[in-house]
Amino acid sequence: MRTLIAFTLLALSLPPQSDVTPFLGKWNMTGTGENTGVVYWLEVTQEGGTLKGRFLNRASSPYDLPNISLDNGELVFSNAPREGQPAPPVWRARIVDGRLTGTTTIARRDATQPPQMINWVGVRPPSWPAVNANARHSYGAPVQLFDGSTMDAWGVQHKQNPVNWSVADGVLSSADKSGNNLVSKQTFKDFKFEAEYAIAAGSNGGIYVRGRYELQLLDDAGQPITLQSHMSIYGRTPPSVNASKKAGEWQTMEAIVVGNRVTVVLNGQKVQDNAVIDGITGGALDANETEAGPIMLQGDHGKVMFRKVIVTPITKAGS
Repeated sequence: MRTLIAFTLLALSLPPQSDVTPFLGKWNMTGTGENTGVVYWLEVTQEGGTLKGRFLNRASSPYDLPNISLDNGELVFSNAPREGQPAPPVWRARIVDGRLTGTTTIARRDATQPPQMINWVGVRPPSWPAVNANARHSYGAPVQLFDGSTMDAWGVQHKQNPVNWSVADGVLSSADKSGNNLVSKQTFKDFKFEAEYAIAAGSNGGIYVRGRYELQLLDDAGQPITLQSHMSIYGRTPPSVNASKKAGEWQTMEAIVVGNRVTVVLNGQKVQDNAVIDGITGGALDANETEAGPIMLQGDHGKVMFRKVIVTPITKAGS
């Protein structure tokens, strides 16, 4: 009898399964109106009757949400408060026509000012076909994104800010600090990417394939492997080995990107082997995963230098 009563009380304390189910799974969330550049990623799970969430808040890496619940049919989640900081942002959402439709409320430091409100819509990530980045593919003509003398193939992400990239002696370099991100004018879907680059001491950067998935650049020779190591799929999949050279030395990398799979060879060592790209990474330009996208070179985290950037489109993926 006691067991039955305890089970009944537990059942009464949980939201009905029918209320929770539509929220479960992964979501790509994009701001609307003036906030179309705001991109989030969310995964909602339920374990033992408890809601759990993993969230990518625009930048950095996915993290476990400390607060997530269902309130009268509305999914509500937030970060933990920080001492001396305004109240943490709060995300609230409902399911509308199969989409996660919600609002982010961000408190201002000046408490007399109204909070910032960001409206957004979440959709399910695509169901990817079975592909193999290691298969024998058919290729088109190579596209040289850096010709050794100009930046004609590139625009910048933050158009209101200085470019802060320069070309000298056949090398494309970002500034030591306060840089910008270069975005290729041409877009690509499935392709081989080749680069030669050097990373200044203490610096890091990134190569965003399709503008959505960052392959991390990092001065980390000899360091332990983490989710943020050199040639990690940033915050999601670590490299299998640390193949980094020392700061300032020229390094070579090749990546084959097909669907949601990637194989990466860094300095002659395979560090990602047909790895699954599990979702967008921090800093993604958008979450339109089935579309072609640009190459983005991150230059706002320290000095990185490129002397070769080539993309060769895949015209027919192998099996």
